[in-house]
Amino acid sequence: MIRLIVNADDFGYSKGVNHGIVDAFKYGIVNSTTMMMNMAGTDHAIELAKENADLPVGIHLVLTCGKPLLSDVPSLVDEKGNFKRLSVLQLEKDIDLDELEREWTAQIERFLASGLTPTHFDSHHHTHGIKEFYPVVQKLAERYGLSVRKSVLDEFAGIPSYTDEFVHDFYGETATKDFFLQLLNRNLDGKSVEVMCHPAYLDAEVMSGSSYNVERIKELDILTNTVLPEGIVLL
Repeated sequence: MIRLIVNADDFGYSKGVNHGIVDAFKYGIVNSTTMMMNMAGTDHAIELAKENADLPVGIHLVLTCGKPLLSDVPSLVDEKGNFKRLSVLQLEKDIDLDELEREWTAQIERFLASGLTPTHFDSHHHTHGIKEFYPVVQKLAERYGLSVRKSVLDEFAGIPSYTDEFVHDFYGETATKDFFLQLLNRNLDGKSVEVMCHPAYLDAEVMSGSSYNVERIKELDILTNTVLPEGIVLL
């Protein structure tokens, strides 16, 4: 038996994303989400999370989208004060770890100040899995007593994982109607498994700010019309 968590990333990105995630939870198989704390839709996501208290919510730490919560983190931003793009981050790798820890701490603290209780944390674009950031991830996990999404970029040691396995290819062309049926062929029996997803309704913020946009409505359709096969249960 596969014990499944279907986690919707980017809660808080925009109202369209927020409503898509909540509908994927209420009418589909999404049973977890992680919230961005620095985006235009964050306050709206907090409201929806409180209205849907049975939706488990974690923290989606951000380093490559929008602006930081703090103003004194120069190594994290470009000349306009926005977080650096992922491609720049991967190329330069000149992030000050003290600044990173302070910014990610501020994001976690904003979540806690909302009155919500986090289930775990992960990150936008999997930046928490960058090897050089491991000391910061370990400190935050220990300080707040939180488990962490398994990384696709580097294996963690000594940090509690949210699930036994993390599946990240429900995305783009590989987000198909038979995706969850095909999970049975991945040698995952007896394990807890997280599948990442990005359901949303399309709005101006998504269309102008995210290169992954129309695919989100496709994901929403699949997630709200999937019946899990025998051998998979939602955690």
